[in-house]
Order: sequence, then structure tokens, then C-alpha cells
Amino acid sequence: MDTAVITLKKGEGRTLKAGGMWVYDNEVASMEGDFQDGDVVAVHDFDGYFMGYGFINRHSKILIRLLSRRKDTVIDEDFMEMRVRNAWNYRKETIDTSSCRLVFGEADFLPGIVIDKFSDVLVVESLALGIDRWKTVIVDRLRAVMAEDGVKIRGVYERSDAKVRLQEGMERRKGFIGDPFDTRVEIRENGVRYIVDVEDGQKTGFFLDQKNNRAAIHRFCRDKKVLDCFTHTGSFALNAGIAGASSVLGVDASQLAVDQAMENAALNGLADRVKFQCADVFELLPQLEARGEKYDVVILDPPAFTKSRNSVKNAVKGYREINLRGLKLVQDGGYLVTCSCSHFMDPELFAKTIREAAAGAHKRLRQVEFRTQGCDHPILWAADQSYYLKFYIFQVVEER
Repeated sequence: MDTAVITLKKGEGRTLKAGGMWVYDNEVASMEGDFQDGDVVAVHDFDGYFMGYGFINRHSKILIRLLSRRKDTVIDEDFMEMRVRNAWNYRKETIDTSSCRLVFGEADFLPGIVIDKFSDVLVVESLALGIDRWKTVIVDRLRAVMAEDGVKIRGVYERSDAKVRLQEGMERRKGFIGDPFDTRVEIRENGVRYIVDVEDGQKTGFFLDQKNNRAAIHRFCRDKKVLDCFTHTGSFALNAGIAGASSVLGVDASQLAVDQAMENAALNGLADRVKFQCADVFELLPQLEARGEKYDVVILDPPAFTKSRNSVKNAVKGYREINLRGLKLVQDGGYLVTCSCSHFMDPELFAKTIREAAAGAHKRLRQVEFRTQGCDHPILWAADQSYYLKFYIFQVVEER
């Protein structure tokens, strides 16, 4: 089969040459051959040098998502099996696979698709046209690879309902791949039990990327008073409770999330010590401060305040405000746990913003830990979009 050839402009393709996975629409000099959006094309440098094969989509600013850099590669079902086998083998070696991210898009060299495993259920999020055509093959091959290790998957649910699909010229989609099943799935992580709603929960139902970070708070939560902001379905709050906190308040703006968090607290026998409140965190924290409330541990795990470079300035204001308010509520010698899950809030800018918040709150920070996302969400160097989660633990001390 003749493969269409996309040739880059002279001096372009810097991201690709550095090890990245994307070619942008403004980097291309010419397109030769017949192809449809979603097809595999060859990418050449301006001088004809072969650079790789990837999916093309003229509806997207990311014109090509790279699949392979080897000229002798054949993109077929066996290729997809090789990719998912490598992804599964990597997870087996690096993380507890009872619940984890099995495929992380570009970082697993399968651009545009995410697959999460919750106990014996898979949740698929397909965000790019080219990979969307292969998703059933990828899922089938992944199930077969896991079955070789005795891991049986009872059902697959698709959560391809993110707005970004519209930018790819695709419809948003949600529903079963294969036979229907109960979409409320119980998982266990760090000794905590959760009911994950894969049909109606945020994203794929649960944020697996903080697994190791949630475990990291256990050692300083015993007998402590804890405030968990943006708690979602209660994950940090419940980890504090299971670690022996004397009292925990989890706060989220979603009543659905709070209801699920309360159910999870009851599931773990923590309903007497771990409470939840539906409220806007930005409004609640000043009220707590005005009442003179103090906490031994304050946890800030907000949603991404920015999903584009254009809104970074407003995001900085949000992160600065939330950290300043949170710091004012921490007892002298207590701990602040703070994070950002926005790729565009880069590590240096996030650190600068926390530093400014500490100055505004007249607090000194002693860094206990800096962490990123779990290793089932690997960071592919040169593919900057794969590095998004920044997670700090600080001891907070008064200025004297």
C-alpha cells in the first residue's frame, strides 16, 4: 500500500526531532498522495529524510500524532498488540495493577487513547480520530494479553465524552463496548475501599494518578485535624481517615461527588471521623479563617485551573489565592499538601506561585516532598504534555 507523505518545512519539526510525538499544522510544507483524515501517513523532513509514521487529521491543530519512528514498521493489529503488551509489562513491573492506568496515550506510544483499569473493568477514553478507528482492536488485544496472566476483564466502558473530541471533528461518545455490566465498581487502594462510578464520575471515574501521593500523607495524619479541599469522591480525606486522623472535613462543589464521598466513608467505617460538605472552596476558606479554625493538615487538590496557555495568568491568581487561604488555616508546625494537575502550570511557575502565597500569608515553608504523577502515568521526556501533575508536601511554620 502506498503511504501518503507529509513533508515538513525547513527548520520545523523541532519537537519531533527532540523526541516528541506531534506535528503541528503550521510545520508542514507539502502533502503528497491520497489519504483520508485518520489514516497513517509518513513524515519526512524538508530534505526527504524519513522521520516516522503517524495518524493525520486536518481538523486538528495537531496535524500528525506519531506512532513509530522505524521505516520498516507495519501499522497493523500485531503492531497494536506489541504496544499494549509493552504497556502491560511496564505496569506489572512498576505498580500495583489491581487498579491503574494501563495505557497513557503518547507516553505509551499510542497517541490519543487512555485506558484505565478499575478492578476487573476497563474504561476507555479515545480523543483522536486515528486511534479511534483502532480502539476495539486495542481493547481486544489488551484483554487477551492480560488474560495470559490470568487477569479477567468482565466489562469495558467508553468515556470518550470530552470536549476535545469536537476539535478533532468527532462526536462525543459514552457507553458500553461489548456487553453491559454494573458500572459501579468497588476498588481498593492504599487500604481504602471506593465505589467508582465509571459511567457518571469525572473523567474515567477516579483519579488514579495520585495513588502514591495519597499514600505519602499517611505518616503525618495520625491523631490530626485535616481539611481536604476539592475532595471529589473523598480520596485524600479517606486516606487521612484510614491513617488515623482524629477528624477530617472534605469539601467539594459537586453534590454528586460529596454523596459518593460519604458513601465511601461509610464503606470504610469512617463516617464518624470523616465528614463532607458541599461548598465552593474559594468561598469557604475565608469563612473558616474568620471563625478562627485551624488544621494540622490542609490538602489542596484542585481541578486544572487552566487548560490552555491563554488562561495561565488567571490560573496563577487562582492557585495563589487558594494556597494563601489554605496556608492561613494551617497550625504552626502543621502541613500543607498542594498540587496542580495542569500541564500549562509548569513546575517553575507553580513553585513561584506557592512562594508568593507563602509570603502573602507570612508563613515559612519547609519542603518535605516533591512528587509527580504515579508511574502508571509515565512522563515521556520531550513529550511535555505527559508531565502535568506537581505535588508538594510542606511543613508550615510561622515567621518569627
